[in-house]
Amino acid sequence: MNKNDKRTRTRRLFLRGAVAVGALSAARILTLPDTDTPTAPAGRHGAVQPHPAAPAPPARGALPAQAPDTYRLRPIAGEPSPWYPDAPPTHAEVAFTVPTDTREIALTFDDGPEPSFTPQVLRVLRSHDVRATFFVLGECAVAFPEQLHAIVGDGHIVANHSWTHPQFTTLAPGRVRSELGRTSDLIEKTLGSAPTLARAPYGDWDRASLRICNELGMSPVNWSIDSLDWTCPGADRIATNIMSEMKPGAIVLSHDGGGNRSQTVAALEWYLPRLLDEGYTPIRVEY
Repeated sequence: MNKNDKRTRTRRLFLRGAVAVGALSAARILTLPDTDTPTAPAGRHGAVQPHPAAPAPPARGALPAQAPDTYRLRPIAGEPSPWYPDAPPTHAEVAFTVPTDTREIALTFDDGPEPSFTPQVLRVLRSHDVRATFFVLGECAVAFPEQLHAIVGDGHIVANHSWTHPQFTTLAPGRVRSELGRTSDLIEKTLGSAPTLARAPYGDWDRASLRICNELGMSPVNWSIDSLDWTCPGADRIATNIMSEMKPGAIVLSHDGGGNRSQTVAALEWYLPRLLDEGYTPIRVEY
């Protein structure tokens, strides 16, 4: 065999090897697991996920650019968590309505206090001599303590909505206790008394978080009417969402923080006098 023949044979062997390696690499790529497949959300700071087989919670829809929102999940109203079907039901232990035999209802506002929109909500409520319940975030309350005093000064109730708005069902119990306990401590230090009510972010309670809530001296509260103001659908739609579902004992979910709440304020200005004209009496949530 001459030198040219040897070179030709060596080149052919090299090419065959390259083809084989390429085919093997392609096969490995095709059989790799899909790393984009959603998994159940992990808690912040390495918190333990209690239901690892559960699918990830659905993300909220995109919001208008002019009104960004910090939410990550759709809130739950009146139902056990659909994301963790094996978890024990908590519906019976959480208040979704206020007990009444009259036309009493409760207006609640989450995710404040906030220096722009909390005062606007307070102004509308004050103009109609109406009381409400504000579920505040610790990280906002520590930044704007004067708003806590303004809320209480107008006769409203300040309640606990955690410190940073995490999903409790993705956290280890110690983390849940820190979120609720730290917020309660701040409220007590600022106002002189600890809150007696708590609302889980997204309304998503489980047995552990309910137990911690009770151990900290608070009753859990959700809602029966979601105004959907967090989607920024327009003031007319927010008002319609509330008025169309209104009935005695309803607890209404709205927000004075967590984003641009100008639509919430405009809707409140429209529907509140109409609720009063229809004989509804807004009251504070007290359990």
